[in-house]
Amino acid sequence: MSGDLRVESADLPPQPHDRILFPFQYGSRMAFNDPRKFGRVWLTKDPAGVLAGLGPEPFDAHLGAGEFYQRLHASRRQLKPLLLDQSFLAGVGNIYADEALHRARLHPLRRSHTLALEEAAALLAGVRAVLEAGIAANGASLDWVYRGGNFQNQFRVHLRAGEPCYNCGTLIVRQVVGQRSTVCQPADPSQEV
Repeated sequence: MSGDLRVESADLPPQPHDRILFPFQYGSRMAFNDPRKFGRVWLTKDPAGVLAGLGPEPFDAHLGAGEFYQRLHASRRQLKPLLLDQSFLAGVGNIYADEALHRARLHPLRRSHTLALEEAAALLAGVRAVLEAGIAANGASLDWVYRGGNFQNQFRVHLRAGEPCYNCGTLIVRQVVGQRSTVCQPADPSQEV
C-alpha cells in the first residue's frame, strides 16, 4: 500500500523509512522502504509456505472467465470486500477494486453469487485493465507516501465522490463497505445487493 524497493549504491545514506537493506556484491544494495509499516519480509527456502494462502494472480493464464465465475459463485459475499480478500484474488487493493467494479458496471455491494457469466467476465477484464493501467502509470501518488506514479490522473471513480460519473452522469457516492471506503453510483434496484 505504500513504500517501494530500490536498487541503489550501498554508499547512499538510508532513507528515513528504510526497514531493511540487502547488500549485494560490487557495492550495490536493495532497500525495502515502508513508511506505513504494512509490508512484510520473509527469508525462506520455500516461498510456497508464505504464498500458500493467496488466491490466484489476476493475470494467471489459468484464470479464465469460467473459473472466475465459479470462484465468485462459491461465495455469497459482497463484491468489494471479496475483491480485497487476498485469498480470493491476490494483488487487488482498494483503488483497483473501485475502478474495476466501475469498469464492469457492478455495484460494490452486489453479492458475488448473483453475477452472470458475462458479468464475471467483465469484472475479471476490469480488474486486469485497471492493474495494467496502474502498472503503466507507476501506480498512484496520492501523498508523500506514494511517490512517482500518476494513475490518480486516470481515476474514474476513486476520490471522485460527489462528482458525476463519466458513464452516466449520476453523482458518485462514497460508502464504507467492509471497513473500507468505496465509491459507486447509487444501487440499481434491478440488481440484488
